[in-house]
Amino acid sequence: MHTTPLFSSSSRRRIEEVHPDFRKHRMDEVTVEEPLEIRLLPSQAPEAVPLAVTMRTPGHDYELAAGFLWTEGILENPAQIHRIYYCRNPREPQYFNIVQVALQQDVAMDWKRFTRHFYQTSSCGICGKASLEAIRVRGVAPVKRTFQISPSVIRSLPEALRREQTAFDRTGGLHAAAWFDCEGSLLALREDVGRHNAVDKLLGSLFLSGAPLHDGILMVSGRASFEIMQKAAVAGVAMVAAVSAPSSLACDLAREFGITLIGFMRKDRFNIYTGGERVEEER
Repeated sequence: MHTTPLFSSSSRRRIEEVHPDFRKHRMDEVTVEEPLEIRLLPSQAPEAVPLAVTMRTPGHDYELAAGFLWTEGILENPAQIHRIYYCRNPREPQYFNIVQVALQQDVAMDWKRFTRHFYQTSSCGICGKASLEAIRVRGVAPVKRTFQISPSVIRSLPEALRREQTAFDRTGGLHAAAWFDCEGSLLALREDVGRHNAVDKLLGSLFLSGAPLHDGILMVSGRASFEIMQKAAVAGVAMVAAVSAPSSLACDLAREFGITLIGFMRKDRFNIYTGGERVEEER
């Protein structure tokens, strides 16, 4: 029987705090970082196939696995999944660091697509891609959503995001990804030591719910990198907002796939890098 363990996103460590005129010892909380192996078990395969290893903060691992499989184009809808469960490593039975995704009987896999070895650190996303070409060949269509959001709503997002980052409050070492509706209401939030993992956890939660991805905003606490924009494009997200600035490749991807990209959000101002038609004029 596979049970879902209780995870902690932080761990206590004894530190030495240095001030200009004194030092003191105290206990501090640091972000937990552990590997997670994602395995795929097709019905026609004799055993599970290891697909990826990512360094993540434990918790919401099923969502992380589902989000990864969705944003990598391996799965298209949650009905393809039979079940998701932990596999215990007999050498390290105290850890829940292997997640297996079993597919339904009628789901066929093209194993030629899985020639690339997936490995992710907590700081980078999916490495080794041929940049934009990697998602062009998967048939990802540009986003056609035509909604508009007011600048005042966009300005409110960083504070709303920060207010709900409970794990960050304890450690100061976690990224966050959140889903807001067009009125600025927070609908879901996930945290992780890796910014791309936080996005996979968030999108995985939406994917597993089976609900359609309505108009809204994907907000990330750090910069907008290529891998985050790639995940947004695959999921059909029309607007991405980042506290920090985007990379050049993130801008290129956003422009090509019709995504509104907002960044460098500072108090009463922000930059629109692509897709400005989805942001209303000031009233």
